[in-house]
Amino acid sequence: MPSNQMVLGLDLQGGAHILLQIEKSGIVDDRLQSIKGEIRSLLREDKIGYTGLKINKNSIQVRIRDTALVDQAVTKLETLEQSVNAGLFAASALREVTIENSGDGIVRAVLTEEGINARVRSAVDQSIEVIRRRIDELGTTEPIIQREGADRILVQIPGLDDSGRLKEILKATAKLEFRMIDQSMSGDQAKQTGAPIDSEILSDAEDENYFHLVKKRAVVGGDELEDSQQSFDQRTNEAVVTFRFNTSGARKFAVATSANVGRPFAIVLDGKVISAPVIQTPIIGGSGQITGNFTPQSANDLAILLRAGALPAELTIVEERSVGPGLGADSVASGKNAGIIGAIAVLVFMFLSYGVFGLIADIALVINVALLVGVLSMLGAT
Repeated sequence: MPSNQMVLGLDLQGGAHILLQIEKSGIVDDRLQSIKGEIRSLLREDKIGYTGLKINKNSIQVRIRDTALVDQAVTKLETLEQSVNAGLFAASALREVTIENSGDGIVRAVLTEEGINARVRSAVDQSIEVIRRRIDELGTTEPIIQREGADRILVQIPGLDDSGRLKEILKATAKLEFRMIDQSMSGDQAKQTGAPIDSEILSDAEDENYFHLVKKRAVVGGDELEDSQQSFDQRTNEAVVTFRFNTSGARKFAVATSANVGRPFAIVLDGKVISAPVIQTPIIGGSGQITGNFTPQSANDLAILLRAGALPAELTIVEERSVGPGLGADSVASGKNAGIIGAIAVLVFMFLSYGVFGLIADIALVINVALLVGVLSMLGAT
C-alpha cells in the first residue's frame, strides 16, 4: 500500500486559477505582414511594377503602375486565395484571403472574417499545447488546461504557491530569433533618421533606452532548438542558458557564423535584444550559450520557455484568482467528519439489517475503499 497522501484538488488545497485571452489583433497583424511580403515577392516574380503597397485595416492594397497589367497581377495574386482547415466538423475548408480589383489600378487582398476566426482557433489549440508543456516542466500535479469560449484558455493549478512566477511563464511569448546586426549605422542614428527597409530598431532587454539596428530576417529561429538548459559559465560562474540546435538549425547557424566572422549578431527574445556578441570563429557544433543578467531561476525559466516552444500569439490575463489553503482546510475537515459519520451509519445499518452477511459486506467495503485510496495516492491523482 503506498505511503503517500492523496493529492487534493484546487478547491481543497488551494492554488492558482488564471483565465487567459489570446490577442486576436496580433494574429491578424502577423498574417497581414506575411501576406504583404508574399504580394511583394509575387509581383516581383512577374516583373509587375507597383507602388503604395500598404496595410489598410484587414486588407493589403497595392497600386499597379501599368493598368494594362492589372488582370495579370490579379491572376498572379489569386494564388494567395488558399483555403484553411475550418476544423473537424466543418463542411468544407474556408477561404482565408480574397483578391479584389478595386479599379484605377488598385488591387486588394482582404482577410476574411472566417479565415481570421480559423486562425484564432488554431492559435488557441497551439497555445494550450505550449502552456501544457511549460507547466509540466514546473513539476506541478494535475493541472487543468482547457479552452474557454472562442479565444480564452483556463489554467488551474492546485497547490501552487508562486503565482507570480506562473504568470510570467504563461504570458511570455518566448519567440527566440538569431539575427545579424546592421552595421550601416548605430541604433540611435536609425532612431533619428529611420531604419533601412530590411532592418528594424529593437531596444535592449536590460536598457530600454539603448537601441540596436538588426536585420529583419532571422538567421535561425527558436523553433529549430532541440534543447536548452540552465547552466553556469565556467569562467565567470554566472548563470547562463545553454542551447543546442537540431540538424537543420545547426547547419544554418554554421553557414551564417562562417560568413560573418568579426561581425556582431543579436539574440532576440520577444522583440528585445538580450545579447549581441561578436562572432569570433565559425560555430559549427550547433550549440552555444545565452548570457545576460540572469539569476539561476530566471535562466531556468528561460530554458523552460525555450524547450516548450513559442506561443503563436500574445496572451493577456483577464481573470486571476487564488484559492487560499484555509478555505480548503475547512472543507477537508467538514468532509472528513461527514465521511466518518456516514461510514459508521452505513456499517451499523448493514450489520443490523443482514447480520453476519452484513458484517462480511462491511469488511469487503472497507477493503475496497482502502485499495481505492491507495491507488489514487500512488498515481498522484486528485
